[in-house]
Amino acid sequence: METGSSTTSLKYSKLAPKKPKSKLESFFEELKTNWVLFLMILPGVAVLITNNYLPMLGMVLAFKNYIPNHFWESKWVGFKNFQFLFKSNEAWVITRNTLLYNLAFILISITIAVVLAIIFAELTNRKTAKFYQSVMFLPYFLSWVVVSYLVFALLSSDLGYINSLIVHFGGKRIEWYNQPKYWPTILITVNTWKWTGYDSVIYLASIIGFDKSYYEAAVVDGATRFQQIIKITIPLLIPIIVILTLMKIGRIFYCDFGLFFNVTKNTGALYDATDVIDTYVYKALIQTGNTGMASAAGCYQSFVGFIVVLTANLITRKVSPENALF
Repeated sequence: METGSSTTSLKYSKLAPKKPKSKLESFFEELKTNWVLFLMILPGVAVLITNNYLPMLGMVLAFKNYIPNHFWESKWVGFKNFQFLFKSNEAWVITRNTLLYNLAFILISITIAVVLAIIFAELTNRKTAKFYQSVMFLPYFLSWVVVSYLVFALLSSDLGYINSLIVHFGGKRIEWYNQPKYWPTILITVNTWKWTGYDSVIYLASIIGFDKSYYEAAVVDGATRFQQIIKITIPLLIPIIVILTLMKIGRIFYCDFGLFFNVTKNTGALYDATDVIDTYVYKALIQTGNTGMASAAGCYQSFVGFIVVLTANLITRKVSPENALF
């Protein structure tokens, strides 16, 4: 009987569920199995830590009255740098400009990029399609210094091409670099011209990867090309549109420094319309040497951007959980 009972207990012990592994045990097992892959990502992790995480220690300067080359001797001042920043009119101006410009960039670039991607996908001649894609993608490779000279060639008050046309048709020259009211339109146009080609290639790659059977079934049902775009292409593009939009929203309090500094020639007369957080931090460092206030502005920029991306992702998760980043 004892032998039988021991045999039965052994049988049931084999059938009993195994104790689930802890996350740490699962990690080490994965590390042991795919150690080569983990070794390959080490250089990228090292660059990420060096460029993105180590500089975060500099946020301490936002709470200090920093003395150059005397980090440890600099006195702690708490939130005085933030108080000085927010009591000035510049805090409202740079926040307003940064937020509104980025909202315009996101909405306009996404709309045009999706439209261009659909047009490229509909072109039947592959050579023509590749030519147009290359033409649209070319501005992405130009530095902002080059772009600034191209814009200056168009807008120069003396020799600019646009002023030449205005004078030719009997108008008066416009002092573009002295009138802020024109620059929201100029900056949005230049940014769209430079980045839309890059975004459209991403959407085009997604469209090319769509299952063709959807379109074949739509043709059998008598759907036109426009109906296929509305009912198939755009719905299938929504996940990638949401992901790229969330990534852009994550940087909604960061502006392209080259666009706002080089293209505007850092002209003081345009600051009300072109000054953003990035250019303000740069000027605070270079012109006034106020490292504490510049760090406070950067800290404020990072904190608000972090809150915005969490909020946007939370809203996305409520509306469409499968499209949320986390």
